[in-house]
Amino acid sequence: MIEIKVAELMAKMTLEEKVGQMVQHSGAEEITGTVARDINYKTDRIKRGLVGSMLNVTSMKKIREFQQMAVQHSRLGIPMIFAYDVIHGYKTMFPIPLGETASWDMDVLEAGASVAAKETAASGLHWTCAPMMDTMRDARWGRVMEGAGEDVCLNVQAAIARIKGFQGDDLSKVDTIAACAKHFAGYGFAEAGREYNTTEIGNVTLHNQVLPPFKAAVKAGVATFMNGFNELNGTPVTANKYLQRDLLKGEWNFDGLVVSDWGSIVELMNHGVAKDEIQAAELAVKAGSDMDMEGFSYEVALVDLVKSGKVDEALIDDACRRILTLKFQLGLFEDPFKYCD
Repeated sequence: MIEIKVAELMAKMTLEEKVGQMVQHSGAEEITGTVARDINYKTDRIKRGLVGSMLNVTSMKKIREFQQMAVQHSRLGIPMIFAYDVIHGYKTMFPIPLGETASWDMDVLEAGASVAAKETAASGLHWTCAPMMDTMRDARWGRVMEGAGEDVCLNVQAAIARIKGFQGDDLSKVDTIAACAKHFAGYGFAEAGREYNTTEIGNVTLHNQVLPPFKAAVKAGVATFMNGFNELNGTPVTANKYLQRDLLKGEWNFDGLVVSDWGSIVELMNHGVAKDEIQAAELAVKAGSDMDMEGFSYEVALVDLVKSGKVDEALIDDACRRILTLKFQLGLFEDPFKYCD
């Protein structure tokens, strides 16, 4: 069983290697945010087994090269997961999600996601940062085209359809990829439609309009969640324990991994809730963020935070377990290069 294999592997891992699994770095082929480290820094850490995932590596040749660094040079040979923003097709382009959803044809949505999954997997990638299931009511927000619109019921059905299309019925199949429910939560209600902004949402709106698509995603078996850049009622969602630990991993019993949005952990400093990247890492990991996307807070701070007693190592173990479980589900331990054929 996967649980036994994960436990056996973790028993061999150092604290540094466990934290390494919680680190996601971007490649240099495509840039979707501010890059704070050069590729030489990243390849050195990959070879030491201190990077768990990469995104924005878009050629099979480069994916194979990076994967070889991880499995052939590191002590334990743990493969990486490769992610990409597959929003409305990979090679074959489909209508934007908002337009596609306007068809009200969930079979079309599922079929489109399935085609995208096949093309994505055939290019060496394992994981898409989609679907976006933010309920949104303000057309001024620049990302309205990426979601399913303002209707909660339609958002729920669209989320389920796209997850089924991406993931199929078995993640280990070579033509399926892991989906990601984003952005958890409230990002679509950003004040005045301004990106990265404050959201003020009452409990009725939160639980009846914002959260239902995400709860449906858990029931549909989505493999991963992504938190967001926004603040929700005074607390940035990346550091929101109620959302991530109490609700998602607790009440909803989600057993997959939660990845930050690009640099959203270090941006806790911009929100004014963390004085430095060390405190940002502490707040995020305690809240339930399992993987740091191109933020560098975790790799800089988590080991020392555990050794100083400020962070319980059980939190590191929980995050590492979730990440390794997905890698086993994808079949990467059996063949790290199965998607590079």
